[in-house]
Amino acid sequence: MNRGEGGGEGEGRERVRVREGLPGPPALALLPGAGPFLSGRRRLGAGLFGAWAVLLAVVVLAWGRVVAVPRTGSLDDWIALATLVLALAGVWAGSWLAAGRRPAVPAPGESMWRIGWRRFGRNRAATVGFWLLAALCLATLLAPVLAPYDPTAMAGDISAGGYLPPSAAHWLGTDQFGRDVLTRLLYGSRISLSIGLLATAISIALGTLIGAVAGYAGGKTDALLMRFTDLVLSFPRLVLLILIVALFDTSIAVLVLVLGLTQWPATTRLVRGDVLSLRERDFIQAAHALGLGRARIVLRHLVPNVMAPVIVAATLGIGNTIVLEAGLSFLGLGPKPPTPSWGGMVAEGADKLLTANTWWLATFPGLTIVLVVLAFNLLGDGLRDALDPRLR
Repeated sequence: MNRGEGGGEGEGRERVRVREGLPGPPALALLPGAGPFLSGRRRLGAGLFGAWAVLLAVVVLAWGRVVAVPRTGSLDDWIALATLVLALAGVWAGSWLAAGRRPAVPAPGESMWRIGWRRFGRNRAATVGFWLLAALCLATLLAPVLAPYDPTAMAGDISAGGYLPPSAAHWLGTDQFGRDVLTRLLYGSRISLSIGLLATAISIALGTLIGAVAGYAGGKTDALLMRFTDLVLSFPRLVLLILIVALFDTSIAVLVLVLGLTQWPATTRLVRGDVLSLRERDFIQAAHALGLGRARIVLRHLVPNVMAPVIVAATLGIGNTIVLEAGLSFLGLGPKPPTPSWGGMVAEGADKLLTANTWWLATFPGLTIVLVVLAFNLLGDGLRDALDPRLR
C-alpha cells in the first residue's frame, strides 16, 4: 500500500517535471535552437537557429569592419558591435533556457498577458510580422557593420558611378550621385523608424492621458476635452501637417512633434470609451471607499486596465506614421538631403521609375516601406486577436 502510494507520488512528481520543463542536457545548448527543436518547440528552435546562422553570416561577411571597430570605430560603430555581441549572446542564452522545456500548460488563475502571449505565439501571421520587425530593428542597429559604403559619400566620377544597376559591388545599385542604395536604405531606416516610434509614443501618451481624464471626470471636463478632440479631428490632417512643417525648419525633432501632436485623438476616444465602462466597476468603487486620490485611481487602476487596446493602437499607429513621414519626405518636407530617408529616396527616383535603366531607385525604398507597414499591421492584428477577451 505504502509502496503503491510512494510510486504514485513519484510518478506525479515526474509528470510535474515534464509539464513544467527542466533544463535539458548541456550538449543541446551547444547548437542554438537544437534543444527547443528536439523538445517539441520546433518553430522556436528553427527561429533561434536561423537567427544564429544569420548573425554568424554577418560576422563572417563583415569581419574586416568588425575587427576594426576597437581601433578606429565611432560611437555608431561601437553601438553596432555591442548589438552584434548581445544578439549572439541572447540567441545562445535563449536556446539554453528553452532546452528541454515543453509547451506551457495553462494553469488556473493565469494573467491576461500570459494567456495573450500564448495566443499570439500560435498566430503565424503575427509571428512573421514580429520576426520581420525584429530583423529590421537589428539591421538598423547594425547599419555601420552591414553597410559597405558611406551613406552620404558621392562617387568620385558621377558620370561613371551614377545610376549603376544592381551588381555584386552594389547589391541594390546606385543613385544619380553614385551613392549606394542599400547603404542609404539601412541608414534611412534609422530616420523612418525613429520618427515612427517617437511620434507614436508621444501621441499614445497624450491620447491615453486625455482619454483617461475625460472618461473618469465626466461632466464639463469630459465635454470640454472631447470637443477639443473633435476640433483637432475636424482639420484636414495632411494639409495641417504640410502647413506646420512648411512654416518651421524641417528637422527630425519638428517632424516627431508635429506627427505626435496630430494623431492622438483616435487614442483619446478609444481610452475614454473603456474608462467610462471601468469607472463603474467594483474595484474602482472600492478605491473610492478607501479614500484614494483621483490621480492615483487614474494612473494606478484605470490606465493599466486599458493598456491592451492601447498597445494594439500603438502598433498600428507606427505603420501609419511611417507612411505619413514618407509622404512628407516625398513632398520635400522631410529630413534635408543628403540625410537618407525612405520617402526622400522614393521621391528622388519617382520620375525615373518607368525607365528601364533606373527602375531600382524608387522600387527598393517603396518595397521596404510596404514591407515594414505590412509587418506592423500583422503584428497589430495579432496583438488585437490575442489580447481581446471577446475572441477567446
